[in-house]
Amino acid sequence: MKRIKQLGFLFLIGIAAVSCKHSKLLKNPDLDTKYHAAIAYYNEKDYSRALQLFDQMMGAIRATDKAEDLYYYYSYCYYHQKDYTLASYYFKRYYTSFRNSNRSEECLFMSAYCNFLNSPAYSLDQTSTTDAIKELQLFMNIYPKSKRVPECNDLIDKLRAKLEMKDYKIAKLYYRMGDYAAAITTFYNILKEFPETVHREEILFLVIKSYSKYARLSVKEKQYERHTNTTVAFQDFYKDYPASKFAGEAKELSEKSREHLQHMADKNKDVVEKESKRVRFK
Repeated sequence: MKRIKQLGFLFLIGIAAVSCKHSKLLKNPDLDTKYHAAIAYYNEKDYSRALQLFDQMMGAIRATDKAEDLYYYYSYCYYHQKDYTLASYYFKRYYTSFRNSNRSEECLFMSAYCNFLNSPAYSLDQTSTTDAIKELQLFMNIYPKSKRVPECNDLIDKLRAKLEMKDYKIAKLYYRMGDYAAAITTFYNILKEFPETVHREEILFLVIKSYSKYARLSVKEKQYERHTNTTVAFQDFYKDYPASKFAGEAKELSEKSREHLQHMADKNKDVVEKESKRVRFK
């Protein structure tokens, strides 16, 4: 127990000594001393203390030959502390300030990558996701031959998957709420925006169900058009997925719509014939 207390006491002394040393560095007016201390902190992965010293030097060192390195390490300090918003900003600033540097490509990529890391779960607002896609595309436009291009494409695919999932969930929510017009529009937008979606089969089936339910709930003047859309949607579905697990139900819905269409046609025919006879014998 005594040994443990001694070790704890020595540990506290060590912390106090380090803290005292850091406080002296913060007050030290010599930029070279601060700069080398900040780099040492950085190499020791003490990003918080390194950042404090870099912060103090930003204005004074901007016009010196150390400015490029300072911006570089400064950006990575924020990155390692998971402050991706500021990291992205300073990586981009490095790129715009030192375009001829051999680190400019790296920093532009890191700026875009930080935006990728800032992208939230699909259920949240996806503005950051859209911005990340734009930044990754910008990097590939500027450095089309970069070895990082395949990684950028992979990151974009992951970001687009989030956007797709969000739209897919929204479309299904519209369907469950009975807002079939909105569901149909959103389903078709997904197919247009994400033609390779893994949900394509289910989406085409849900379009049939949406049109079918929409038709049944519609006023008479709109039923013909919407039952027709049900049968057309079934043809589009069955052409690509004849062996689908949804095929049976989809076919049944299509046949019911055909029956409604035939009934409406027969009814209209009877009306026309009656009117024709009435006019003939008037």
